[in-house]
Amino acid sequence: MITVDNVSLQFGKRVLFDDVNITFSGNNCYGIIGANGAGKSTFLRILSGEKEPNTGHVSIEPGKRMAVLKQDHFKHDNDQVLHTVMMGHDKLWTIMQEKDAIYAKEDFSDEDGIKASQLEEEFAEMDGWNAEPEAATLLSELGIPADLHYATMSELDGPQKIRVLLAQALFGDPDILVLDEPTNDLDLKSITWLEDFLLDFKNTVIVVSHDRHFLDTVCTHIADIDFSKINIYTGNYTFWYESSQLALKQRSSANKKAEDKRKELQAFIDRFSANASKSRQATARKKMLEKIKVDEIKPSSRKYPAIIFTPEREAGKQILSVSKLSKTSSEGELLFKDVSFEVNKDDKIAIISNNSLATKALMDILSDEASADSGTVDFGQTITHTYLPNPNDHYFHDQPENLIDWLRNFSEEKDEFPWFFG
Repeated sequence: MITVDNVSLQFGKRVLFDDVNITFSGNNCYGIIGANGAGKSTFLRILSGEKEPNTGHVSIEPGKRMAVLKQDHFKHDNDQVLHTVMMGHDKLWTIMQEKDAIYAKEDFSDEDGIKASQLEEEFAEMDGWNAEPEAATLLSELGIPADLHYATMSELDGPQKIRVLLAQALFGDPDILVLDEPTNDLDLKSITWLEDFLLDFKNTVIVVSHDRHFLDTVCTHIADIDFSKINIYTGNYTFWYESSQLALKQRSSANKKAEDKRKELQAFIDRFSANASKSRQATARKKMLEKIKVDEIKPSSRKYPAIIFTPEREAGKQILSVSKLSKTSSEGELLFKDVSFEVNKDDKIAIISNNSLATKALMDILSDEASADSGTVDFGQTITHTYLPNPNDHYFHDQPENLIDWLRNFSEEKDEFPWFFG
């Protein structure tokens, strides 16, 4: 259990948190949400002790261990990858270092023998003999191949370092797990693995993420930062969002009877509770939702702007036809062969692969950025298309002095953009 008592934090005149009192406990996963700049990551730093609040304090139940997903990707550059993971359990790692130092002594004394025996006993109680295999398993399951386990962290690229630091946080079955954007730079397979890991995790998780699907999958509660306060609601992100929007809509309907509002909210809770029975956390989540009281649902103050793409003209029936497309990399690796598919109006298609080179090659070919070895790509006569590549550095080479001039390069309308300032 971790308790936040009367925590306040202010930067100049800006109040980030004002007298926050909440508790995180049990086999629950709490998703911390809030508008950009609301203080989500700062709050996690307060929980982990990295940031001191102006007033109040955070207390952890005695004997409980907290693990935090670190954000310094260069801190362990001189450390071995496997060791970096095991450093996630501070006490265990300290014991390992002390043991090794004693055994390395040339003048090994009786006192050293007694101390080593005590350390060995503690080491065994903490399941230390399985520490290295557990760390190796975490790394492999997060996509770090075995031949890199004994490399130094400096030999890894950015996304690989992030995976190692995630393995470090997950290592050793911590009592409280604090994760800030854990899905960043993870592929779909790794995100699914992390979701399953957290669903099976028996202790407390506190997570910040912009991935709504991830929050929907793993969260049992939502902690909403709003008006410098933090309120906890039972349910996942979608339940919180839809119920808060419904409450906002009802508050705006001044003539709607109170009893009608209550019935509508209760029907929503019942419907969502029934849907929860199909999730991977079925039983526990359903029981939580069944205990929700209508009065607990409150409207959110946040607005949700959107970028809406309006086509110049209505698209025809034929969008895209791909026939027997094949591509081999410059190194001779076959990326894909005989790929054929049709895209119809209103389709939304995700392209996934274990090989990122294959997905990029396919997208480049569809966007006329590269050519296929064989096969055809035919867009309908009414169709125009554009492309957001990754990486996209070349868009920003020799850029003009300001953003408006840069955007004007991609628009047929060369006057100022009224929508940009709206």
